[in-house]
Amino acid sequence: MQRVGFIHDMLDVKLLILFVTARSNYPMTCQQVYEVCYQDDCLSYFDVCTALPEMVKSGHLSLVGEDAYQITEKGRSDGALTEDGIAYPVRQRAEAAVARFNRQVRRSSFVKTQSIPRENGDYSVIMSLDDEKGNLMTLELLAPDSRQAVRLERLFGKKAEAVYSLVMTELLDDQEEEE
Repeated sequence: MQRVGFIHDMLDVKLLILFVTARSNYPMTCQQVYEVCYQDDCLSYFDVCTALPEMVKSGHLSLVGEDAYQITEKGRSDGALTEDGIAYPVRQRAEAAVARFNRQVRRSSFVKTQSIPRENGDYSVIMSLDDEKGNLMTLELLAPDSRQAVRLERLFGKKAEAVYSLVMTELLDDQEEEE
């Protein structure tokens, strides 16, 4: 039976990986490479797991830390020459997926959370929001148990900008009333 899709062999997988890593602003784990590259039902996780070490060995990718990969200059130049070999629909979807990945990683570097157990069994949850210039807000809340502390961390990670905006709006609206 003929395979339906645009990824047919290991060369197609490697071209797509070069395309994606060339556009990523950050090193990517194997799982992240797979998630961003999965734009075609013919791509499997095992294909990506097989291709990455081969690409490190060939000098197209380098290993950063224990489990993250980034493109090398050789990979960038070879990828630029061969990216036309990637089917247009796959290329478009992969480009959008890389842009989402870059936004998520950049945002996560600005939102930080930490739970600190206290002596009486509750938790201090410290949440901060930064921008390129520095810290915008640091908020510390008390959580009665670890479950609620984890929930506060998770939800602040999703809504940090909204919390900051709400605090600024509330404080500045009160100030305008005093004037």
